[in-house]
Amino acid sequence: MPRMTAARAAVEILKREGVSNAFGVPGAAINPFYKALKEGGGISHTLARHVEGASHMAEGYTRAKAGNIGVCIGTSGPAGTDMITGLYSAIADSIPILCITGQAPVSKLHKEDFQAVDIATIAKPVTKAATTVLEAAQVPGVFQQAFHLMRSGRPGPVLIDLPIDVQLTEIEFDPETYEPLSAYKPQATRAQAEKALAFLLESERPLIVAGGGIINADASDLLVEFAELTNIPVISTLMGWGTIPDDHELAAGMVGVQTAHRYGNATFLESDFVLGIGNRWANRHTGYNLEAYTKGRKFVHVDIEPTQLGKIFAPDYGIASDAKVALELFIEIAKELKAEGKLPDFSDWAASAQERKATLLRRTNFENIPIKPQRVYEEMNKVFGPETRYVTTIGLSQIAAAQFLHVYKPRNWINCGQAGPLGWTIPAAIGAATADPETPIVALSGDYDFQFMIEELAVAAQHKVPYVHVLVNNAYLGLIRQAQGGLGINFEVNLEFENINTPEIGVYGVDHIKVAEGLGVKAIRVTDPSELGAAFEEAKKLAVEHQVPVVVEAILERITNIAMSKTVDMSDVTEFEELATEPGHAPTAIKPLKV
Repeated sequence: MPRMTAARAAVEILKREGVSNAFGVPGAAINPFYKALKEGGGISHTLARHVEGASHMAEGYTRAKAGNIGVCIGTSGPAGTDMITGLYSAIADSIPILCITGQAPVSKLHKEDFQAVDIATIAKPVTKAATTVLEAAQVPGVFQQAFHLMRSGRPGPVLIDLPIDVQLTEIEFDPETYEPLSAYKPQATRAQAEKALAFLLESERPLIVAGGGIINADASDLLVEFAELTNIPVISTLMGWGTIPDDHELAAGMVGVQTAHRYGNATFLESDFVLGIGNRWANRHTGYNLEAYTKGRKFVHVDIEPTQLGKIFAPDYGIASDAKVALELFIEIAKELKAEGKLPDFSDWAASAQERKATLLRRTNFENIPIKPQRVYEEMNKVFGPETRYVTTIGLSQIAAAQFLHVYKPRNWINCGQAGPLGWTIPAAIGAATADPETPIVALSGDYDFQFMIEELAVAAQHKVPYVHVLVNNAYLGLIRQAQGGLGINFEVNLEFENINTPEIGVYGVDHIKVAEGLGVKAIRVTDPSELGAAFEEAKKLAVEHQVPVVVEAILERITNIAMSKTVDMSDVTEFEELATEPGHAPTAIKPLKV
């Protein structure tokens, strides 16, 4: 039997589990693992500037390509504690990442050794498993189980904590005979699928709510096939955006209290049956007024995690199943029903959803200086094509993007949905670009998100990771300012100041162009909306030419209120801005405005 250090055995397992890239920051207690990485070869490593950044890079890497599992590495403390936000983000959105931390020697774990912290206990609430390995011989089994857990059921992150002496201990391990464990995924039965579709047969105005679980299951093609077979309109959740192309005749928009379309909400409120697949009824989708969301319609819920069924509200029927398996059964049964002439004709209902899609539009075409944010997304639609992958996290920038941008493919909207940590966008974009360098990436940040982890731009410059980063700058915590309006305050959300080194930008404060250039990337500032398109085109060229990110900063009007519900009720959304009343008001809408 071959002998090697436990750290080397761990590296060999990573390779056999399909890992080819890792992100991290070396430190004393994890150095033996880094030695094994170097000597083992086969795994590329990206050195982050901040360990939280490494965890978000791992997330972006996982999300960009089916089957990927991102890996982030650091010491137990403070690197491990820095990565907690990434683990929280990953578990909240059902994203598998593996966090590997280097710990003090086993004998020092309870002696307050330098940088020793009980990271496994800290990480337990935000992982599927978190383990400090005390015996070197257990390392292979713990890593094998980690990948099994990450892939089984609802995907999610795992943390493995390795004391330095455990890493260095030699064990017997044969990499050539190592085999990954088969993942467990609950599977719907034929009887369950038939019962679910019985609700469909009784309905007149059905909808499918397509969640991120469909993308995780790599089942978007099946979702589209089922929708086309039954002629049922599809509402995508924010995490499921891209399961059906936005320009598909059955795509009915998004629903919710923030990241929603006027036509999506209107169609949902007209429905009488909802089939939710791979979604979790998140509050930004349903709102807090569940009666408005549920009254007058029946629900069937399909989710891979049994405990999600009934968590938010009780469906009329629930199925614990992998989305792919359930959709395969739904298609099989629907084909039989159609052949027997028992499938209802929902064409008039589907047409009514498209009618709303062509009439209930928000305005994007504004000529104002400073720039109105809606115009930024209009110009992005013109320049960035259907192959574009968008990466963003939280804020008014993300909410407006979801209302105005278009997504045509699964995994082309990479968004931190539930946790929404500021700073997520830059490292996640780096991870996504590392996973799939062929797909053009456009990241989107507000000024505060951009500033949180701006140092990671240097990582992209060092490792030659090109993408375009659209920065919308109003020198405000815009979403929090808008939320504070209901409390009658505007407190500690102002970021403006006069920068003594850049007086020409007035009160917009931070000179993002100088900072970005100082970190080794290219940057363009735009103050006139008519120049946005040319700036985006130039950014694409510069990114290819220099193989670095290119930041396009749009200087926005200081205060804009983006459409959302003041009452967190999806039936009560306030439209703060002028609506589209003629085709020129929304020239890049999926459907031209029908007046």
